[in-house]
Amino acid sequence: MDGDPRYADFVAERGDALLRYGYVLAGNQHDAADLVQEALLRLRAAWPRLRAKESPESYVRTTMARLHLSTWRLRRRELSTWDLPDGVHQDTLPRGDERTLWLALAGLPRKQRAVLVLRYYEQLTDAEIAVVLGISRGTVRSQASRALDKLRAAVPAEDGRSAQVRPRSPLDGARLEGTYDDRR
Repeated sequence: MDGDPRYADFVAERGDALLRYGYVLAGNQHDAADLVQEALLRLRAAWPRLRAKESPESYVRTTMARLHLSTWRLRRRELSTWDLPDGVHQDTLPRGDERTLWLALAGLPRKQRAVLVLRYYEQLTDAEIAVVLGISRGTVRSQASRALDKLRAAVPAEDGRSAQVRPRSPLDGARLEGTYDDRR
């Protein structure tokens, strides 16, 4: 395995995307880098065992999500400040309600944040999220519902009522207005 060019190519090609994913999960640059580093170390150890049909990226992202929930669960809950990554300037940050939404996302419990990140950032189905996090589909739905309720309360709509948080992708069939939707 030592010096496998496929592993080095994977890290070079996907490293930045994995760091962004880690940042969305963890809420700060330092924890994101730790998640990526630990997941890539585990990938390196598992590289010879990965079958051709297995995606190294799926392996790393699943590992990162599980590490986020388990390793950092032991830490005391800290107020996230959402440190700016190198090269990001204040004027590129979201403003107004979008910034409030990001701060509210950062304040969610880790499992709820992970469920929302996997659902709306990674576009995974509830069944896929359940596999990644090692929880039931029902738990995925309940964690998502609780998280969305908190986000709606944190980001009021223009008319003062709670905002309707909707998926950004038109391909995601979730309805978030309080009706049950049995996702794929």
